[in-house]
Amino acid sequence: MAQWTSAVGSTQLARLLRSQQDRPAGPGARRPPAYRALADGIRLLVLEGRVPVAARLPAERELAVALSVSRTTVAAAYEELRTEGFLESRRGAGSWTAVPAGNPLPARGLEPLPPEALGSMIDLGCASLPAPEPWLTRAVQGALEELPPYAHTHGDYPAGLPALRESLAERYTARGVPTMPEQIMVTTGAMGAIDAICHLFAGRGERIAVESPSYANILQLMREAGARLVPVAMAEGLAGWDLERWRQVLRDAAPRLGYVVADFHNPTGALADEDQRRRLVDMARSAGTVLVVDETMSELWLDPDVTMPRPVPGFDPAGATVITVGSASKAFWAGLRIGWVRAAPDVIRSLVAARAYADLGTPVLEQLAVNWLLSTGGWEAAVDVRRVQARENRDALVAALRRALPDWNFAVPSGGLTLWVRTGGLSGSRLAEVGERVGVRVPSGPRFGVDGAFEGFVRLPFTVGGAVAEEAAVRLASAARLVAEGATGGAESPRTFVA
Repeated sequence: MAQWTSAVGSTQLARLLRSQQDRPAGPGARRPPAYRALADGIRLLVLEGRVPVAARLPAERELAVALSVSRTTVAAAYEELRTEGFLESRRGAGSWTAVPAGNPLPARGLEPLPPEALGSMIDLGCASLPAPEPWLTRAVQGALEELPPYAHTHGDYPAGLPALRESLAERYTARGVPTMPEQIMVTTGAMGAIDAICHLFAGRGERIAVESPSYANILQLMREAGARLVPVAMAEGLAGWDLERWRQVLRDAAPRLGYVVADFHNPTGALADEDQRRRLVDMARSAGTVLVVDETMSELWLDPDVTMPRPVPGFDPAGATVITVGSASKAFWAGLRIGWVRAAPDVIRSLVAARAYADLGTPVLEQLAVNWLLSTGGWEAAVDVRRVQARENRDALVAALRRALPDWNFAVPSGGLTLWVRTGGLSGSRLAEVGERVGVRVPSGPRFGVDGAFEGFVRLPFTVGGAVAEEAAVRLASAARLVAEGATGGAESPRTFVA
């Protein structure tokens, strides 16, 4: 499926290139020639997803003026990028960013391994924690007690059990977003919810704007549905959305859907503030784009001083622009495959009608378990346990990484379950490959991008703590040494992508 083509203006590209000047150079680094520094800067912007693949770059003369360099410098930089496979040009038509044909796009790192297959492997592939007991056992026992009346029915509830729909509606209302049960559909996990939304709103060939980076499994789901993904770069660090990028994409690409994670974004951990939420909803409304807001991390604030912004649907009182997706999998336990959609009643009716040709409904017993948690106060108690566990794991992992890999860079999020780590110039794909050989499993950055971006990153979840976190960092450091040694060891260099 052909990707949507964007354009990067000379002023915008100059601003992005200058923003790199604040990054620390490596030890002993020498200043390269001007044309090579420019080529390195553009290459890094592409590989980090700051400039999309297939984006049209400004003409040589325009960029030379914006950067106050000679046209010869820009021409030489463009020629180097073409030679490396990061730029494609057609005479009279311009130049577009690309990634080399051989750029590794690993298919490993996120699929959960069966517990019996792990052995001594430390699995950092999945951002999921063990169940918060005793609350899982109590919820299942409570569900079994409430099951008999439902056992006398056919058991198919395409919209979800009425009791659970009511509990979820009350929960939204308590968060400041008035909601009726008719605005809720219960699904089989958040993935089931987003799959249903994509099939309803975005047929094959439709454009969907996605954060860059974004949650890898959702990106793959959308690709398999035939969507044309339009990446929108996140702001640096934990600053949330780059609203100017969103404005440009919504205006120029007119995507049918936009998929965003406002609360402790996966993988970066960013938390969008209220002003960003308000402005993005307004821009999407004006563009006729439906925003799909993934709230699966919304309850996982880890620091006590975090003030949670107003939920995104709170800025869409008419309910015509925002569809919200939630789930029990991150806040409670991934093995409890219950998700939900909050949308306008007519959208819910359409989703429910389409379900007759999909899975018909969600397992009753699991719905009863979630409803027991929500109606008894068990949910809050269980999520409190989850926050404590995730915070302790986060702090242990951060300390271990800083000791073992001091040249790796990351911002520490105040919530969620993941660290987004820049790997000191090493290939994340090679680190994922070598890591499995030394006993640590991590997903590489390109899994979270579109068309090969983020080669210099890995995602590390807060799933281990204490001595295991320490050992994970030690094994990652061992993998990093092996990858770095391979850079001068002969045929293939894993560092060729860095600036």
